[in-house]
Amino acid sequence: MKKLLLGILLFLLGIGATFAFLNAVPQRSPESERDQTRATVTRRDISSTVLATGIIKPMVGAEVRVGSRISGVVQRLHVGIGDHVSQGQLLAELDTVEVQAKLAQAEAALNMVRAELDFAELELQRKQGLSEKEMIAHDELEAAEKAYRLAQFKIKEAEANVVYVKTQLAYTKIHAPISGVVSSVTTQEGETVAASFTTPTFVTIIDLERLELWAYVDETDIGRVTEGQGAVFTVDTYPETEFTGEVQSIYPNAVIQNTVVNYITIIRIGDRQGRILRPEMTTNVTIFIETRQNVLAVPRKAIRRDRGKYLVWVQNEGQIEEREVRVGWRDETYTEILEGLAEGETVMIGEP
Repeated sequence: MKKLLLGILLFLLGIGATFAFLNAVPQRSPESERDQTRATVTRRDISSTVLATGIIKPMVGAEVRVGSRISGVVQRLHVGIGDHVSQGQLLAELDTVEVQAKLAQAEAALNMVRAELDFAELELQRKQGLSEKEMIAHDELEAAEKAYRLAQFKIKEAEANVVYVKTQLAYTKIHAPISGVVSSVTTQEGETVAASFTTPTFVTIIDLERLELWAYVDETDIGRVTEGQGAVFTVDTYPETEFTGEVQSIYPNAVIQNTVVNYITIIRIGDRQGRILRPEMTTNVTIFIETRQNVLAVPRKAIRRDRGKYLVWVQNEGQIEEREVRVGWRDETYTEILEGLAEGETVMIGEP
């Protein structure tokens, strides 16, 4: 008898626990279920798009490798990686002792040639006076004239040499050709640089305000992309921010990677919304080919294809009927309806 009573008690406790659990769990109403399986035919804008991946790149001239045009020892380095620099700002200085010595030598040679020119001019004047009095031979006058002309040529050569050495002296101070951020420094104070056939790079400067987007568009889509089309893109570091852009140009040559043919499409970056974009950031790009405005549309999931026909389930006066439709453009979520449905009708999503 006790076992029977215990069993009845456990049974009642189980029913009570089940009832409490069902009341604690939120239940979706039949109306909510229906809302998730049906949709209303409405008018909206549908855009045809091309999806691509891309990379942020500096524009032509926005990344400059700054180096030395002469050989020498790096005496001072005024910037480091990450520093913001302005155009014309002093970046580095080379030791000037050797160049200063060459300048002094060139100036001394110029002074000596000037003295030779003065002497040759006086000698020519003296010989001209003697020639007028027929006191010297004509050959001596010609020799004096040649000596004067030669001294004039030496003056020009010496002056050009001084200008050249002064230019070399100016090259010992290296200035920023553009404004931007120092992205790399490839030398250090005390290091000897040799400028022979190539200019040794000291620093690399990037203008972060002059960046562009290289979108790699598949060969199947490139025929629909033209200059002036709008685009949006995101970068991994700012996933919640959608940047805008515009197609600027398309490279004529293809880029082939793993047998996949892509074409580089240059996109001009628009408003950065206060964010800092950097070279080599990867992007997900959407290019808007064209937009159809105020067209009838239903969710893509409401349409199924059977034997070349596009079909939808339509709820009509409490009954569900299958209906063939003619479709137009589609985006990631909606499909345009050209024929077969009217605005305000209700379609089922999935099998009814």
